[in-house]
Amino acid sequence: MAKACWPYFDPEYETLSARINPPRVSVDNISCRHCTVVKIDSVNKPGILLEVVQILTDLDFTITKAYISSDGGWFMDVFHVTDQQGKKITDGRTVDYIERVRPIFSFGTLILLGLLKLPLNKAQLALGPKGHAADGMKSCAGKRVGVHSVGNHTAIELVGRDRPGLLSEISAVLADLQFNVAAAEVWTHNRRIACVLYVNDYSTNHAVHDLNRLSIMEEQLKHILRGSEDDDKVARTSFSMGFTHTDRRLHQMLFADRDYEGSGVTSEVDYPSSFKPKITVDRCEDKGYSVVSVQCKDRAKLMFDIVCTLTDMQYVVFHANISSNGPYASQEYFIRHMDGCTLDAEGEKERVIKCLEASIHRRVSEGLSLELCAKDRVGLLSEVTKILRENGLSVRRAGISTIGEEAVNVFYVRDTYGNPVDWKKIEALRREIGHTMMLNVKKDPGSAKAPEAEAISGWAKTIV
Repeated sequence: MAKACWPYFDPEYETLSARINPPRVSVDNISCRHCTVVKIDSVNKPGILLEVVQILTDLDFTITKAYISSDGGWFMDVFHVTDQQGKKITDGRTVDYIERVRPIFSFGTLILLGLLKLPLNKAQLALGPKGHAADGMKSCAGKRVGVHSVGNHTAIELVGRDRPGLLSEISAVLADLQFNVAAAEVWTHNRRIACVLYVNDYSTNHAVHDLNRLSIMEEQLKHILRGSEDDDKVARTSFSMGFTHTDRRLHQMLFADRDYEGSGVTSEVDYPSSFKPKITVDRCEDKGYSVVSVQCKDRAKLMFDIVCTLTDMQYVVFHANISSNGPYASQEYFIRHMDGCTLDAEGEKERVIKCLEASIHRRVSEGLSLELCAKDRVGLLSEVTKILRENGLSVRRAGISTIGEEAVNVFYVRDTYGNPVDWKKIEALRREIGHTMMLNVKKDPGSAKAPEAEAISGWAKTIV
């Protein structure tokens, strides 16, 4: 029998170009008077722009300007960034962190956490488990609750039709089964809800591996999400084969749920004219690109949300110009589909516009934000959300984190009809819970009637 001979392929060859030309990251606090300039040069690879923007936003930087160029085999970006107070990044440790993140572009974003040695609150904010992109996910027909383990926590993914009090019902089920919610992120958009929760066993503080308990939890959560309706769209989700940054995962879940198709059910009460983005898709004949232009009210993580959506829709950004002018942002992306084609069909252009509008609106939470701090204990989230429900408050977005022994819960709320909250309800809420936990109330700066104040931010992104 003839022997088949195959040429030897060195697995190190795949990263050869990156090792010959390692990424270069520089932080410049001299050339620009009002912001810090971060310059990144690297061998180009799929998804690198999203990784870079993800890192900068997770470090709580505000991107005021950016110039992106990744045509050909090289990736060259310039970002103008400030901290949350609009000041330069002058802390020596933070600058050192940025300049030392170079290995992530070759060996994956998990390297960053070990490299930076961030304290718990920053490590939670940083990047979380890095996993497969959208093409690495598989759908399980009929499943409405996704469950997988992440370190010492069990990750639960939920998608369903939103209704007042739903988060309270979900957290009550977890509390009854002695699951402690260590971190969570909850988004609502177009009457849909997406949640990623990280829970552990109260008695062991470890991930739950008892299949019987997990099965019971899954069935009870399915029942709550389904409610009294049997429509397939009432509740469903996908199981992820890997682990993805929480905010990106929420975008993916709502995108798969086609929340962008429900634009007709969202009222002007939810998104006033000041929030409505103006998005166009044109063609650049000279260079063979489609040009996506976005003009809207500026806010934190806007660039991440847009780049995340374009990436998950299988579009590649070759060039981009990002700028902020006062309270408004102007962003322009030169893109092609992964197969090299531009957006020529009107239906495809319309779909991109709808998906980008949805990605921008998902994080918008006009109105009040409530930050509650208390000693962590099993059932705390259930107790808090029950009090919110009983006081006629509906949670539009939430971030739950645990720092040491303290739980920090941030809720963006409106009344049960989607209207701004009456301050009398807030005072009643403060009287009811003030003796057991600290309550901080702020108006979201995006609200047209809001005073000068900053939105509460900084909850945990993922547990690692």
